[in-house]
Amino acid sequence: MLVIVVLLHLLYMESPTSTSTFTLSYDDKPPFKPNAPLPKTTGSMSTTSSSSISVVVSDQQEKEESDPLIPPPEATKSQRISWFRRKLPELEILKSTTKSKRFHRRVLELYNKNCSAQFFMVWLSPAKSFGPREMLAVDTLFTTNPGACLVILSNSLDSPKGHTILKPFLDQGFNLVAVTLDIPFLVKNTPAEAWLKKLKSGKMDPGSIPLFMNLSDLTRLAVLYKYGGIYLDTDIIFLNSMTRLRNAIGAQSLNHKTKRWTRLNNAVMVFDLYHPLMREFLHEYSTTFDGNRWGYNSPYLVSRVLNRLGHKPEFNLTIFPPDAFYPVNWLKIPSLFKKPATTREAKWVENTVQVMNKGSYLIHLWNKVTRKMKIEEGSVMHRLISTHCTVCGKITESHT
Repeated sequence: MLVIVVLLHLLYMESPTSTSTFTLSYDDKPPFKPNAPLPKTTGSMSTTSSSSISVVVSDQQEKEESDPLIPPPEATKSQRISWFRRKLPELEILKSTTKSKRFHRRVLELYNKNCSAQFFMVWLSPAKSFGPREMLAVDTLFTTNPGACLVILSNSLDSPKGHTILKPFLDQGFNLVAVTLDIPFLVKNTPAEAWLKKLKSGKMDPGSIPLFMNLSDLTRLAVLYKYGGIYLDTDIIFLNSMTRLRNAIGAQSLNHKTKRWTRLNNAVMVFDLYHPLMREFLHEYSTTFDGNRWGYNSPYLVSRVLNRLGHKPEFNLTIFPPDAFYPVNWLKIPSLFKKPATTREAKWVENTVQVMNKGSYLIHLWNKVTRKMKIEEGSVMHRLISTHCTVCGKITESHT
């Protein structure tokens, strides 16, 4: 059943044919200027074919990564509400606990270290499933953004096991911390506070979509509103520094005739502290929440709000074209993992690497599509990772 739901999600959420066309145009593409030369790597990738990075996930791991609170199949709305009400006492993630109450202090402790930029990631799955893909996201972040600070909002990684997993980065002296999140604190005095209260009352439909997905969507909005900085999904590879970006979001797709965006995406967001647009996003989440529609509370949400509000000058917002954050769509992304078999393919790899190094801040890997793919020797991904990571050699040894 879960496999069927994931497949439907991919077809519904990412297919260009299912996208409604909006009329708001994106900014003229700012000239891309990397902020600084890429640091030299201290680790290297083996060039033997046997060293390809395996991203294969076992069936057991897949099961553990899924939200344990998936309602019974084909449950009615009233049945889901009744079921969820019984489960509420088990949901520590919705409560402020002794451990989560240290959230604010620990975030400030890290960000008092003269950070060149404040980054956030959210990880609501088990610590053991934080694997090669996620490690490379963290690795390339620090390699391409020297002096940055990263907070991973994760109850599971804020643990001895999580410390062991993240130790390669801590040993390098990177500014990194995994913190148990405090959702009640994050939404306090925001439009989403009423939504959380209603959810915890047990009187609302949590939806059929795994709860951790909707909580991740809420958390990324709330943490950017309360602290400001850069939010990123964990299925990305950094190519260039983002430390000079302010108030930016990326288009996932464009209308090729009008050059207007057809969908934005919330996998990468950059916003100042208490930005009014982030408050609008939180208000939209709280008032239009639908836990039964894939993408409704995430990419479709930011698209709805900006389509409705327009590009107001006071937002001081840059909407980047797809090549900034989403240079390859989900249908074509597998080609980046394949080694060239002909001279023509080798030239394509070389050209693609050069174009992405020059014109993209990062590559979104569309995790559900590529997570089980191997990064083959000589492929675009192999070439890019080899020059954009610091401890990747250790990662491949201990996490494949």
